[in-house]
Amino acid sequence: MGTFIERAKSTCALGGAIVTIASLPRAIPIVHASGGCATMLSGTYNQASGYRGSGYCSGQMTPTSNVVEKDIVFGGEERLEEQITHTIKVIDGDLYFVVTGCQVEIIGDDVVGVAKRFKDGKYPVLAANTPGFLGNGFKGYEVVLSALAAEFIEPKAVKAEKTVNILGIMPGQDVFYRGNIRGIQRLLKKLGIKANTFFGDGETIEKIKNYGDAALTIVFSEKYGIDTAKVFEEKHNIPYVTIDLPIGETRTDAFLHKIGEQLGIEPAIVEALIAEEKQYYYSYIERFLDIYGDIDLQRYAIVSADSNYAFPLISYLADDLGWVPQLVVINDVEDEFSQKKYEKKFEQLSSETKPKVVFEQHAGQLLNHIRQNWKPNNNDKYYDALSPAFLVGSSLEASTAQKIGASFLPVSFPVTNRAILDRGYTGYRGGLTLTEDLISVLVSNR
Repeated sequence: MGTFIERAKSTCALGGAIVTIASLPRAIPIVHASGGCATMLSGTYNQASGYRGSGYCSGQMTPTSNVVEKDIVFGGEERLEEQITHTIKVIDGDLYFVVTGCQVEIIGDDVVGVAKRFKDGKYPVLAANTPGFLGNGFKGYEVVLSALAAEFIEPKAVKAEKTVNILGIMPGQDVFYRGNIRGIQRLLKKLGIKANTFFGDGETIEKIKNYGDAALTIVFSEKYGIDTAKVFEEKHNIPYVTIDLPIGETRTDAFLHKIGEQLGIEPAIVEALIAEEKQYYYSYIERFLDIYGDIDLQRYAIVSADSNYAFPLISYLADDLGWVPQLVVINDVEDEFSQKKYEKKFEQLSSETKPKVVFEQHAGQLLNHIRQNWKPNNNDKYYDALSPAFLVGSSLEASTAQKIGASFLPVSFPVTNRAILDRGYTGYRGGLTLTEDLISVLVSNR
């Protein structure tokens, strides 16, 4: 009997590919798959990512070959060519990108070959193999951006010394991706660094074509974006560095120091920016210290998230907000080597209390891990309860928070019980936004 993931926190690779293309400026995903794949998968991210919406051309507007039984028996390449031709004719885009579902991959349709038939056309047409069985949504994100880096972005012999490419922040899967990118971009700009973002405000396909001019690629993940960064390194001679998502003071300090060192920026310039940002940051933090102290808003902290968010969030809660880190459940790290490597991150916490770290794909198992990690009340007279507690996770954890009497804030995908527009948690100012969201939960019923 095969295994399954209970309450998964990502779609399949095709879903990640669709949402990635749809988040590129005026890029059109063309889905070569059976009926329903395009609408259901893009709809998942459009709804469960804080209601990000369809954008320029996704959701029910997504072009699809909608292959049927005849195409599976005799091959669907002719049907795909027809779909590409009519999509270009009907939909005004700057880039057309074919991605595939499981069915056409099983029968061996050559989608890359079909896309190449349009190479002399007016508009660029790319293709990538993204069957659902390839992996989760992050894998689809990687495959799409790697194809862009390899086939579309032009090599540049001369590099811009203060220009960087940003990877590792996946649209939709990171519910706050636009706000997070903007927060990073703002800090880099203050250091005189231009950030190529793929998905940030003001991007165009023409700008993306010239991303080969970067001097460095910054990957805000140790798991996702690495394959694409390696393509940039091999084809465009752009080195890369990995770093944790900078949420709040501690992680942003580390981010700015590391990037300053990598790009040869004078330490005094970096320190001046840090001092400027902290002055602003603490001018607001001190305003809520009265209520924090008066009604004792310190909490036991539990985090359930993917590897991009888990450590940055608990670092913020423990080292910046002063909460007691109790349990961290990471939902997307499977192999033992990666687990041990990730677990070492928590040694960086300055908090005397270190959290229990658990790797668990099944989101529905969180309650069991909480019970295993905290001694149950066996009618003890002086029972030390896991209270007051605060759970930061996805909307899937709302019922668990209710069962243990914890306050709750959904931050990681899927998020269906709050709407997200331009909010972001990166940088010092992002830390203020997260603080505001957390404390608002605690005082909302007063």
